[in-house]
Amino acid sequence: MRKLMLLLPLLVLLGGCAAEPAVPKDPPVPTVPVISVWVTSAEALVQMDVETYVAGVVAGEMPSSWPDEALRAQAILARTYVLKFISEKESRYPGADISTDITEAQAYDADAVDSRILAAVAATRGEVLMADDGTLPYAWFHAHSGGRTALARESLDWQGAEPAHTRVTDGMEADSAPWSATFTEADFLAACRDAGYPVGSCRDLAIGTTGPSGRAVTLTADGISMNAARLRISLGSTRMRSTLLTELTVEDGVVRMAGLGYGHGVGMSQWGARALAEAGWPAGEIALHYYNGLGVVRVWE
Repeated sequence: MRKLMLLLPLLVLLGGCAAEPAVPKDPPVPTVPVISVWVTSAEALVQMDVETYVAGVVAGEMPSSWPDEALRAQAILARTYVLKFISEKESRYPGADISTDITEAQAYDADAVDSRILAAVAATRGEVLMADDGTLPYAWFHAHSGGRTALARESLDWQGAEPAHTRVTDGMEADSAPWSATFTEADFLAACRDAGYPVGSCRDLAIGTTGPSGRAVTLTADGISMNAARLRISLGSTRMRSTLLTELTVEDGVVRMAGLGYGHGVGMSQWGARALAEAGWPAGEIALHYYNGLGVVRVWE
């Protein structure tokens, strides 16, 4: 019921209510929702409006020294993300609408909010991505695509139908962000088991299937097929930086990986947003480059 009350003004504005209330000559402007945020650094439930929360997310997700239009694009996505989350999901933290736990939602750093962050949030106040039918999309974003963005089903372990707004497109970054990592065979097998795969050895370790962007969808070892995105989380997403792999070998008890990019690759590339902003693109066009069939809509003033 609380989530419904939070979003009721927004639904009225977008025509999302089943009833047809009388429309006044001057419809009321929706107020900014106030949400309960579990702040992990403080281990406390904090009441704040969505715009305040978005400022903390932009500060946590992108350096404030980056171009204004990149910061603004991040603000649009962060705002879309939180509204989608509170309309559909339940936080794992009792009493919270969302948390600052990055395993649940977006990064958040209130201490890093400065005048440039506040200006970017103010410049995009109330702006979200929206489909033609008035629904909010999943506003996924990541650090660096490695050159090509991905679909949700290939790199997020997404189990549902592929959302209409995701697309494979040029990440628009200035480089490909190559990376490499090594794991002991014992650590690799432990990660496989933690991900739910009873792999007994690294025999015949290889990339299995790949998706439209070239990312590994599955890896195989010991005759077992494993979801690459799920295994990446188990291995550590700061070590196996992406599933856009260029090397996967095992020798002398060491698993070696190399790849391109950083993150799952779905939606907006943050480094791509920086490059586009430096090239003079406005925030809305930056965000929309990474999705199909969406527009930027202001849902409150």
